[in-house]
Amino acid sequence: MNFGLIIIGDEILSGRRQDKHMPRVIELLAARGHSLAWARYLGDERQQITAALREALVSGDVVFSCGGIGATPDDHTRQCAAAASGRPLALHPQAKALIEERMREVAAEQGVDFEPDRADNIHRLNMGVFPQGAEIIPNPYNKIAGFFVGDVHFVPGFPVMAWPMVEWVLDQRYPQLH
Repeated sequence: MNFGLIIIGDEILSGRRQDKHMPRVIELLAARGHSLAWARYLGDERQQITAALREALVSGDVVFSCGGIGATPDDHTRQCAAAASGRPLALHPQAKALIEERMREVAAEQGVDFEPDRADNIHRLNMGVFPQGAEIIPNPYNKIAGFFVGDVHFVPGFPVMAWPMVEWVLDQRYPQLH
């Protein structure tokens, strides 16, 4: 089984941010006796992302996709994953519960009441909208889950979140390959 990596974000391609994912994913794979077979860098362009994810889904490879799963206007990866997999988007119940738990914690830290119907809190639930039938990848940093469809795994672009999530995937989904 090959391992692939897709790194998404205009900020990487423009040079505003330096990619740190590929070297770290190579390290994480090597620590488990694997190597990276391929990598792709993509901007925030929906057609390109959808085409790359469609290829990844049928490749038979274990693929990590880093970036574009947030709730900002340039984050399209969740929608592209749904289009590539031919599945509708749906709010994942476990992801919703984790997002609400995180929002409650933040409100408590700030000493304010949690208001689930406030517009910004409703908007945050978008981060739990995944292709229907997707399963979650736990995020130990802030509880905002990633997800996977088949052997394609979607994690945030922020290394502090992405790397423990990649480790979880390798150790929980593919221990038999170590």
